[in-house]
Amino acid sequence: RTGVYSYGLFFEGARWDPHNQSVSESEPKILYTQAPTMLFEPMKSDEIEHPPSYSCPVYKTADRRGVLATTGHSTNFILDILVPSILPESHWT
Repeated sequence: RTGVYSYGLFFEGARWDPHNQSVSESEPKILYTQAPTMLFEPMKSDEIEHPPSYSCPVYKTADRRGVLATTGHSTNFILDILVPSILPESHWT
């Protein structure tokens, strides 16, 4: 297999639901939860099947502040990850 495993990421205001294999509401009074280990595999974009998902932003630190880049994102922004979600994307934004 080719690709890279990534771990050590956290959700803010959400949690991973292993039963539904999707992002879900966080438990009461819990702001940060650990995301599951993710496998990133190189694929052609036209071969990727996208389940209903949320475009989840990934930041270098929990502090989203930073210099605003010409892209409109903070300099702490890395990328968006499509995370499976039963809820519509509008729920998370």
